[in-house]
Amino acid sequence: MATEAAALHLTDIRLPAREPFDFRASLGFIGSFPAMAGQQGTAQAALTLAVREAGATLGVRLTAAPGASGLDARLAAEQPITAEAVAAVTDRIDFYLGLSDDLAGFYRLARQDEPFARVVERLHGYHQVKFPSPFELLCWAILCQRVPMPVARQMKRALVEAVGNRIDVGGERLWAFPDVDQLARFEEAELVALIGNQRKASYLHRSVRLWAELDEHFLRTGPYQEVRERLLKLPGIGEWSASFLLIRGLGRMERIVLDKEMSRAVQRVYGRPVDEAEFQKLAEHYGAWQGYWGHYLRVGG
Repeated sequence: MATEAAALHLTDIRLPAREPFDFRASLGFIGSFPAMAGQQGTAQAALTLAVREAGATLGVRLTAAPGASGLDARLAAEQPITAEAVAAVTDRIDFYLGLSDDLAGFYRLARQDEPFARVVERLHGYHQVKFPSPFELLCWAILCQRVPMPVARQMKRALVEAVGNRIDVGGERLWAFPDVDQLARFEEAELVALIGNQRKASYLHRSVRLWAELDEHFLRTGPYQEVRERLLKLPGIGEWSASFLLIRGLGRMERIVLDKEMSRAVQRVYGRPVDEAEFQKLAEHYGAWQGYWGHYLRVGG
């Protein structure tokens, strides 16, 4: 495997973003997100990560585009970078960082909600950062259930290193999370040996194979309830995990649920505890953006 930057193939692309867009807010969130600790770099106002798309492992370095609303991306790979890989990475990064998200309607509604308007003022231009891919979030949702965060990260790292999607760019070693085909090659016993947990290995083994039969475009855009029902059929995915996948993996903002963390966030912003009925009333004000409302509450509340 090549390790010198000079031996890598490079491609530069421009990724536009809907205004308002503040890349500094994205970097701030990523730097404080424990599930991604150690996977991405946020130094020098740049985001560095590795992605696995179109059968290739690519290093990506993202910086704010000068004089434009968007990002400049440099892609690096050990093999020539195909047009298919460029298109796949472009779509993945755009979706991951919410670059195409239109916040205008959300912000108009926020101006009518004085307590929440102060949150928007602090986060103005922040587009929701999702997991790098919904498949990665599926695996994380299984790994992180009922175990301490460091243990879940250790199990995730074991999967990543076992597959070996590594690329060294500019002296920085980057690891991409496996794609579906790569994880599907592992037998259940191999997963048990890697992560040290029989139940989670069983869930992963079965869910990875079922995920391979799903169409990500449909999951992103299909009827909400139908998508939710398909997610709930995946082993290891319950109500909470399905909601997590819908919002943070698939960008489905149409609905939101009241859990303990959300309840605390609402109380911090609105200055009082709310029951389910009042929570739904607050959420309904934001309509199709209620998931964005909930994410902003958690991040900026």
